[in-house]
Amino acid sequence: MLCAACETVVDDGWNTSRLCPACHVISGAPLPSLASTGSPLWLWTSPSASPALASGNLAVIIKAYRHTAQVTQSALASALGYDTTYISMIENGRRVITDVPTLRRVAHHLGLPPHVLGVTDPADADFISMIKFGESTIRLASVARESGHSAEAINELWPLVWRLEARLAQGRADRAAAQLLGQARAMLGVALGDVLPEESLAAAARWTGRALLIAHRLDDVALLARALRVHGNELRKIGKKPAAAARLQRASDIAPASERGAVLIPLARTLAELGNAEHFDNAIIDLRRFVDSHHGTPLVNPFVLREVHLRGLLATGRLQEATRLAEADTPDAAGVAPQWQTIERVTVAEVFRATGDRAAASQALLQSIATAESTRLPHQIQRAMRAARGALPEIEEAGAAALQRLYLTLPAAQ
Repeated sequence: MLCAACETVVDDGWNTSRLCPACHVISGAPLPSLASTGSPLWLWTSPSASPALASGNLAVIIKAYRHTAQVTQSALASALGYDTTYISMIENGRRVITDVPTLRRVAHHLGLPPHVLGVTDPADADFISMIKFGESTIRLASVARESGHSAEAINELWPLVWRLEARLAQGRADRAAAQLLGQARAMLGVALGDVLPEESLAAAARWTGRALLIAHRLDDVALLARALRVHGNELRKIGKKPAAAARLQRASDIAPASERGAVLIPLARTLAELGNAEHFDNAIIDLRRFVDSHHGTPLVNPFVLREVHLRGLLATGRLQEATRLAEADTPDAAGVAPQWQTIERVTVAEVFRATGDRAAASQALLQSIATAESTRLPHQIQRAMRAARGALPEIEEAGAAALQRLYLTLPAAQ
């Protein structure tokens, strides 16, 4: 179908809404969720389960299932309609199940994808294909977001997330599927954090929090560091700053060296918002070292470093230093993600307003509103309006008009 707002082509069955997933959430409606059926959701996602699954041996798998789920042979036999001695014989290798319907039924009860037991069907083959290409989907969504197209990132991610959520809710997920879902949840939460208005940002934090649940369960350090980083940043945006700082500090402690810069940005921002000038300064020093020693990315570069430093100086009461930095030459913004250019303009305007330079503040805010509207970033428009409140009524009016234009394109989700 075509989205009734932006005319993006989406799967007819994704929801009853006439909107694509991105427009659906921007309109104020939540993304659908699935309830667990009570299956052993996490049974096969632990590191200890990997050897059993890799063996493909039903006897080994049943033993691992009973050990992890604390199920007796008698209870398992009763659930499957077998005699207890039959389960014992399978575990001892004296009986082998070969008929496909029985293997499918056993796989379903154990919460396993059927292919683990050597059984495939069209639905399972389609799922294997989705896992294979899932990493590419997440990478494409990341590129879309870094190019200023967070709504497109949401629409790219949601079909993957929805199918993985459905699989997990049925208990039919192995470690690879759970890892992919953790990555997808984190990326979805970040993209939602871009496009949602301030009053709805808690939804973004919920999705990043769900990514964190998976990361903790899997004991995957790289995924855990990423989930802690994005969840901490979304908590910061909804005002839960102490909780944000705790998660971001832990992310900084465990993140791979190549990803530490991405953690230091929200960590420095959070420390400044908490008024911790000393720790903020230390984070900025570390961030500058990282930027100096690594090739810039759309999200970690000298332009972003300057914005984080500028806002932190202002938040920690150092207006003179902030003013000098705001008046200095701006680093090249080529290749910088559009959302960061919008954020930077609002921060510069806040400094100029604090110094009484209304004209410079007004110009920067108008630029930020224009970019935020074109890239569908409502909460950046709201931030610009806040920066203008009580001093620049024309900016408040421009922001309100931009928000109205943005939402006029969104019929109510149905």
